Amino acid sequence: MDQIVGVIGLGIMGGAMARNLKQGGWRVLGYDTDPERRQALAEAGIEICFDAASVAAIAPVLITSLPKPAALHATAEALAAAKLPKRIIVEASTFTLADKQAAEATLRAAGHTLLDCPLSGTGAQAEKKDLVIYASGDAQAIAALNPLFLGFGRAAYDLGAFGNGTKMKFVANLLVAIHNAASAEAMVLAEKAGLDPVQVVELVRSGAANSRVFELRAGMMAKRDYLPPTMRNSTWSKDLDVIGEFARDLQVPVPLFSAVLPLHAAVLAGGHGGEDTAAIHAVLAKMAGIG
Repeated sequence: MDQIVGVIGLGIMGGAMARNLKQGGWRVLGYDTDPERRQALAEAGIEICFDAASVAAIAPVLITSLPKPAALHATAEALAAAKLPKRIIVEASTFTLADKQAAEATLRAAGHTLLDCPLSGTGAQAEKKDLVIYASGDAQAIAALNPLFLGFGRAAYDLGAFGNGTKMKFVANLLVAIHNAASAEAMVLAEKAGLDPVQVVELVRSGAANSRVFELRAGMMAKRDYLPPTMRNSTWSKDLDVIGEFARDLQVPVPLFSAVLPLHAAVLAGGHGGEDTAAIHAVLAKMAGIG
């Protein structure tokens, strides 16, 4: 496979993937609707194209990392209308199964292969190639793309039928939501009890109570500094919505996940939409009278 890849969507995750692939020796083409992102990635050596179809005209493999379902559908339709030879599209966003399946059908009708490949990891992890790829769809295509996956992640797994990657992502993100709220709850309890938050972070990390989410976010909570975001609360809202819808459709009770939702609503109401999801700490600190 030629070392040429296109990245459509150059936000926190897409931008990090593009940079890492470029550093790994890939020729990387990219497109984003945001001119500032295009400029930033151009300065990093990414070849910026006019639109998604222009990227696909050169790159046989594409990665899509998009913020909203409408962007996925518009991209799928643009690629289908471009009448290009077969392309493999690695869809790395977090959307509903229905949205992914609709895009897959659109692209399949045009002769392309869409893989459902959501990512486990934050923006900070993406910068360090510390992502896990939950790949699903065409097994032969997934196997062939392993060098690409390891160009921006640390591990990739084939979960089988198209859509299983998204299902796994929902399971993982449900735990992330709970761990994030639990981390904030513990940090607020510790601070109100008079403990040194920085020391608490160190001690929890060394013991049985630790979690990967705590490692990533408790330091921000200790400093009460939720910038720069590795996952913006405004974006996290979309992820929470699709997890909740998935659980309701399967009639699975998710009481701990459900308890997070009003806290997240308070995060947004408090003006923390552009900050990291660690800002749930600010809501709990205010409720505890130490905010």
